[in-house]
Amino acid sequence: MRLKDKVAVITGAGSGIGRESAVLFASEGAKVAVVDVDESAAQDTETRIAAAGGAAFVIRADVSQAADCDRMVRETESAFGRLDILFNNAGILLPKDDDAVSTPSDVWEKTLAVNLRGVFLGCKSGIPALRRAGGGSIINTASFVALMGAATPQVAYTASKGGVLALTRELAVVHARENIRVNALCPGPLKTDLLMKILDTEEKRQRRLVHIPMGRFGEAREIARAALFLASEDSSFVTGAALQVDGGITAAYVTPL
Repeated sequence: MRLKDKVAVITGAGSGIGRESAVLFASEGAKVAVVDVDESAAQDTETRIAAAGGAAFVIRADVSQAADCDRMVRETESAFGRLDILFNNAGILLPKDDDAVSTPSDVWEKTLAVNLRGVFLGCKSGIPALRRAGGGSIINTASFVALMGAATPQVAYTASKGGVLALTRELAVVHARENIRVNALCPGPLKTDLLMKILDTEEKRQRRLVHIPMGRFGEAREIARAALFLASEDSSFVTGAALQVDGGITAAYVTPL
């Protein structure tokens, strides 16, 4: 078991990447704090973990709120005694997120509050706990659009994920000597409810698929496996990285500097 005796906090664990990661981490021996703003969805994830013999408990938290982030870390340490892995995964993509002219200001503000401020607040609350544990791993969910523009305009989402990537790099450098590794996941387009609600016609889906060399959408469980790598000692010399799990899309379109 690659995460035996480890304690993980996973935000956005009620669905998608977060749920698949919570179930996988637990199967690899971790005790998991299942964090989500949707408590019933988080409870369903916890039920799946318990049914497989794993250890988990639910925390309802809005990651855009500092008090909630403080509480999720405090409750995790109270329940499991420590924190070793912080997976800042919670994120949103709102239907009215468009280009700079069309995107309403409240959509911009809400998107950055959850996707970027939520990562900052998670780290602000979580890093002291990782220090108390003698180090650990932080994983932040960015996106392939942090490295390239999106074919479908989503300016707030893209900006927020670019910020996550920059924040990840700085935190990795600042905390490298504290045995705290900080890495970002950059998933490509996934077959999740979040994206499929946006790509709600076959024409929209094909417009996105034509850009992916592997010719298909990724699955949340494939991102969870990459997160497991970053959480475990398999990646013990990896920090400040942007791990692209994207079916080749950035390789096809992004020119290295």
